[in-house]
Amino acid sequence: MSRSRHPHRQATLASLAAELKVSRTTVSNAYNRPDQLSAELRERVLDAAKRRGYPGPDPVARSLRTRKAGAVGLLLTEALSYSFRDPAAMSFLAGLAESCEDAGQGLLLVPAGPGRDDVDAAAVVQQAGVDGFVVYSVADDDPYLAAVLERRMPMVVCDQPREIAGASLVGIDDRGAMRKVAEYLITLGHKEFGVLCMRLGRDLRDGLVEGDRLNSPNFHVQRERIAGVRDALTAAGLDPASLTVIERAEHSGPAGHSAAEQALAVNPRITALLCTTDVLALGALDYARWRGLDVPGQLSITGFDGVDDALREGLTTVRQPAEEKGRRAGRLLLTPSHSGVATVEMLETELLRGHTAAPPA
Repeated sequence: MSRSRHPHRQATLASLAAELKVSRTTVSNAYNRPDQLSAELRERVLDAAKRRGYPGPDPVARSLRTRKAGAVGLLLTEALSYSFRDPAAMSFLAGLAESCEDAGQGLLLVPAGPGRDDVDAAAVVQQAGVDGFVVYSVADDDPYLAAVLERRMPMVVCDQPREIAGASLVGIDDRGAMRKVAEYLITLGHKEFGVLCMRLGRDLRDGLVEGDRLNSPNFHVQRERIAGVRDALTAAGLDPASLTVIERAEHSGPAGHSAAEQALAVNPRITALLCTTDVLALGALDYARWRGLDVPGQLSITGFDGVDDALREGLTTVRQPAEEKGRRAGRLLLTPSHSGVATVEMLETELLRGHTAAPPA
């Protein structure tokens, strides 16, 4: 049998409407607004589309027509892979994804890791087909944040930076929560402290934190958690300048291990290590085991976040609602206030007194 010289053309919205003797709007509604059609009519449209190989309305054309991309952009402070390794970030992402699913929206991850310049940032952000941004714990001087602000789209910030004009905020009282941890350790009798923290700026540094680096970092969360410890020391009549602060550019267990080793080398009198995250604290626990130090008999270690691994270890830590943060951020972005006034939602934290803090020997 000879083949036709005229190949079968793929159906279009117009040809399908003509075949079914309905309007093009009816075919479009079968995909985009099914509530506008009877179940029988919608099924007839979809069956014909399947038979003719019609894939549905062009999403690009639809976005041009409606001026809606149907997606939320998530601006991350680290490389994309970080979101799938860091337990607190994963919980936040799960909550945000849930809000997007409930609203029928997609989610686009925009990593704002270190080492990128203004040109790269502007190109990535300008190409993002989204209707608004959730900014998750980004430095206040990050070029990706500057590019997001230039787009003048709806935006919700989680944790940092604070005080972005017109942007709603979801966060916690980092300073107050960390102060409670330090106060608890002081009541146990500790007087020599070390703090292990994540990086304090977009540049990658490891080591002892002193001077301007300690007083004016670009990451609000780390700055406030360190300040909370200093507040507790001051209130107890202890010298905040005696605090040993060790910074790590990488947020990982091995980084916590090496930071604990450095802190005790700088000040061997330290009896308590306060870590600004559970990941660093778990690394510090690993170091203590490696050195044969009894926790909490010889060294108390605390964390922050309340991730599952920390809870299984019985870590003394601060539990924060990371997943609820993501859920709230998504809802704020997808259901903006009709008043036009930015919303601030501060969520509660809880100090968990685990098995890794006790009076000093």
